[in-house]
Amino acid sequence: MFEHAGHVLLQRRSPNSPFAPGSWHVPAGHLEEESATACAVRESREELGVTIEPGDLRLVHVLHHRHTSTSTPRMQLFFRVLRYQGTPRICEPDRHTALEWHRYTALPSPLVDYTAVALTAIAVGRPYAAMGWAA
Repeated sequence: MFEHAGHVLLQRRSPNSPFAPGSWHVPAGHLEEESATACAVRESREELGVTIEPGDLRLVHVLHHRHTSTSTPRMQLFFRVLRYQGTPRICEPDRHTALEWHRYTALPSPLVDYTAVALTAIAVGRPYAAMGWAA
């Protein structure tokens, strides 16, 4: 998560995306054969063209959710970026159509559902949330 003065950086997914087309989402990605912080560093470079040192990441939220369409359980880790080099830009125009800073108090729509849950929790300092599970 890239933050600045109460704003969070979000990308709009391509309308052709197989997951959440046209929705806003934090810069993110899937793990390869790497640690979670190495993934965050790699994805930030690939998606935004910025350089991050692993020591400049802080885990701020864990979201345990079950995707509604597949019932596949997932754990989403949200890291706050403390410092980075470069200027965030769209580096994968086939995957993202916009990159904007949004206030936590005025998040855009449509927003990926689990991203909305996590950002709402992060804004009030909750380190864990769950969704898609029976009470």
